[in-house]
Amino acid sequence: MKINHPFLPLYDENSEILILGSFPSVKSREEMFFYGHPQNRFWKVIAAVTKNQIPETIPQKKELLLKNRIALWDVIASCEITGSSDSSIKNVIPNDITEILNNSKITRIYVNGKTSEKFYNKYIKERTGVSAICLPSTSPANAVWTLDRLISEWKRILSK
Repeated sequence: MKINHPFLPLYDENSEILILGSFPSVKSREEMFFYGHPQNRFWKVIAAVTKNQIPETIPQKKELLLKNRIALWDVIASCEITGSSDSSIKNVIPNDITEILNNSKITRIYVNGKTSEKFYNKYIKERTGVSAICLPSTSPANAVWTLDRLISEWKRILSK
């Protein structure tokens, strides 16, 4: 069954860093916001990298990102997916990220994991002409990466 991305990107005119996931998990689709699964380490990583408290609510998450000039979006606008399994994704329609790029100060694009990287390179890179830097996935499925290792690697987003 084809599923459409259910919520909008998060960015503003001051955003400098764009982080792209693949497609929202079942839990994120229910919450209508990014990285809603409690086992996903995204919010712990971002809080540590930016030296902030871990945000609990969606307004706190939005404030943390925008305060640190970080935009969030996903590579995929719609696809067929089984549950939250990235490996089941097929029949992809990509998001158009040019609106974000044209209405912000984005200078760097990062992808959260190999699935995001694969679909970014396949569908979006040619349109934008911008290479994305792949960071290790914060997904609980990426168990070989400890939280400390993720934080260490993700610190790159704040270095200009």
